[in-house]
Amino acid sequence: MRAVTTSPPSDPLVDVVLPCLNEAEALPWVLARIPSGWRALVVDNGSTDGSAELARGLGATVVHETRRGFGAACHAGLTAATADIVCFCDCDASLDPSLLVPFVREVRDGSADLVLGRRRPQGRHAWPAHARAGNLALARMLRRRTGLALRDLGPLRAARREPLLALGLTDRRSGYPLQMVVRAADAGWRVTEHDVPYLPRTGASKVTGTWRGTWQAVRDMRRVLAEAPSPSRVPAPSPGGTTP
Repeated sequence: MRAVTTSPPSDPLVDVVLPCLNEAEALPWVLARIPSGWRALVVDNGSTDGSAELARGLGATVVHETRRGFGAACHAGLTAATADIVCFCDCDASLDPSLLVPFVREVRDGSADLVLGRRRPQGRHAWPAHARAGNLALARMLRRRTGLALRDLGPLRAARREPLLALGLTDRRSGYPLQMVVRAADAGWRVTEHDVPYLPRTGASKVTGTWRGTWQAVRDMRRVLAEAPSPSRVPAPSPGGTTP
């Protein structure tokens, strides 16, 4: 069961979902870069290092998701969000959430329905070779499956909340980010991609820092790519933020 602990009531312009598992070292840097007027939704996925308490003390809204998994944490944040536009960002200080400002602008003005960040590693240790190779292979499979010429499946992204919920995302592991893109493509969404700097993460990676973790992620994503397109999925959002 999931319990939500909220910060003082607010009417956020944008909600930023930050899946979190033992990220106390990175949280101050990440939360300090949330744009003014936006709300940080830190989804604690079973941390034992005091991440939830620290995030709350720094002014974030904390959502507790007991089911382990990157997708489980992301979806808990999405369902807890209330803003019209929802963003996603890793909580390990590898990505700067302030870079989401132009992403949100693109969604808000109707020029894109889903905006993704293409990670550009800053230094040789920012992105392990095996993780980069797995990501490239998946991007190629995605292009064959959907026709989208994306070069990355990175976690920095923005879209409208209600259409995202209507996609009916079911993966609760590493395949969640890919499933979002696949189902958006099947529904005819306009998906764009922009370069973003990718920094060496703070702390140990739970997924792509190891060969085993990378293989598990690739396996999850291959399963998502095997999904048959469904004609019943939600169509692309209109520029006004509603679906036709």
